[in-house]
Amino acid sequence: MKNSFELKMGSASVPFIIGVVVLVMSPLLKVDGRVPTTLEGPFEPVTVPLDKSFRGNAMDLPDTDPLVQRTVQGFEPEQISLSLSSSYASLWISWITGEFQIGDNIEALDPESVGSIVEYGRYGRTMSHRSKGYSLVYSQLYPFEGLQNYTSGIIHHVRLTGLKPNTLYQYRCGDPSLSAMSEVHYFRTMPESGPNSYPSRIAIVGDLGLTYNTTSTVDHMISNHPDLVLLVGDVSYANMYLTNGTGTNCYSCSFSDTPIHETYQPRWDYWGRYMQPLISNVPIMVIEGNHELEEQAENKTFVAYSSRFAFPSEESGSSSTLYYSFNAGGIHFIMLGAYTSFDKSGEQYKWLEKDLASVEREVTPWLVATWHPPWYSTYTAHFREAECMRVEMEDLLYQYGVDIVFNGHVHAYERSNRVYNYTLDPCGPVYITVGDGGNREKMAITHADEPGNCPEPSSTPDKLINGGLFCGFNFTSGPAQGQFCWDRQPDYSAIRESSFGHGILEVKNETHALWIWHRNQDYYGIAGDEIYIVRQPQKCPVKPKDP
Repeated sequence: MKNSFELKMGSASVPFIIGVVVLVMSPLLKVDGRVPTTLEGPFEPVTVPLDKSFRGNAMDLPDTDPLVQRTVQGFEPEQISLSLSSSYASLWISWITGEFQIGDNIEALDPESVGSIVEYGRYGRTMSHRSKGYSLVYSQLYPFEGLQNYTSGIIHHVRLTGLKPNTLYQYRCGDPSLSAMSEVHYFRTMPESGPNSYPSRIAIVGDLGLTYNTTSTVDHMISNHPDLVLLVGDVSYANMYLTNGTGTNCYSCSFSDTPIHETYQPRWDYWGRYMQPLISNVPIMVIEGNHELEEQAENKTFVAYSSRFAFPSEESGSSSTLYYSFNAGGIHFIMLGAYTSFDKSGEQYKWLEKDLASVEREVTPWLVATWHPPWYSTYTAHFREAECMRVEMEDLLYQYGVDIVFNGHVHAYERSNRVYNYTLDPCGPVYITVGDGGNREKMAITHADEPGNCPEPSSTPDKLINGGLFCGFNFTSGPAQGQFCWDRQPDYSAIRESSFGHGILEVKNETHALWIWHRNQDYYGIAGDEIYIVRQPQKCPVKPKDP
């Protein structure tokens, strides 16, 4: 039986059906007319030629666009979103009431003035359950004359508990005492954790932004009917703007003399309004990217990111919104932070050790990790930028048998062969970069292995990652021995393409998962890349769970 409801994107209604998706596979990917598997790898590296006829539209939606304008009245909820807790039995619902303020003389709203209530029940029954949460207001403040300060509307987070697995619920949120409740929305809980229990489809996207390319990506994503969305960093790109609302495709190029990296926080509100039709019905799990740092007065960072989304940090034993974990059926997801300490002596690493040691692979056979900047990308942009993080954490992830890693940051698509320490390894993870969601910084198109494109090693560290410490030394073995870059597409790179899009992960059982990447320029249901990722637990034993 199919369950359906409508997602309204602007004035259009999009039928959202929990059911079957018909897929057409690109002839380029067929192996004897079938989908290949990682067991047939490693594959010869492929670079899909750049399609110069399709560059998309990397212009941001303006604040006059109906899709980003405020449509509610008074303290009615807007920017409604869902996020998972640590298991199927609980889920977070978040929303905003009241209007943001921006300017010189702003006064924060009182978060206690509006209640945080969710009324809910199983689909087709009464919404007789009620949960109460908490609320907050955040500010983005600048200690420099002429810069506009910002204070948000009231942000509400409510955690529902005692939910049934794989069950369709209906809910409304707001403050019933003020007659300020939302319309009815719906969500389906994750299936119970187990080796034969998985969400049907998980959408993976990175570097999304709010451009016309973004709208194409989201439209394609909706057509694939995901049960869960993973956003692997770089959300609204509010920091591509000055506080007066002037934007650019390159902040450092256009605004090199600003005393602090400014942001235009209303872009977060625009993003939340645009995304509500999807993420008020489908949970979204977000990990921070470099564009979420958003420095302000008193050296505060990641304030908008940490305030606007709910995270299962406490439920997963993390003390930070910058790293956490959760289960979705038989998959254990680890969301790691590249823009906080990842040293072996630091809190994140110790948390990661403990989290990995607690995973029961008999219950959650699949182990998937995500963070923003990739370790295995062959594009010139951000080449080996996160090398220090790789040096610190790769061994640990390998020992515990991480199956797949998803990254963003590089605005293109790339999938690796199984790799560990730059060497082909049948027990290493498959690394997939999906930083091609559609942001205004446009697309990465050059590769570090092409003549003249290898970056100067000293230029590769990012000061936002580990203080800009340099870890990217020349390779000491293999075809690139003595060099900083390969002189051909590296063996670990299976396929790469400069196109906007998103991916869908369909875990079929405890050993097989179907990965499908969709280009924006293709018709709905066409695969730009498709492969079965196959686990081999007998061949690749993992470090056992702590007793």
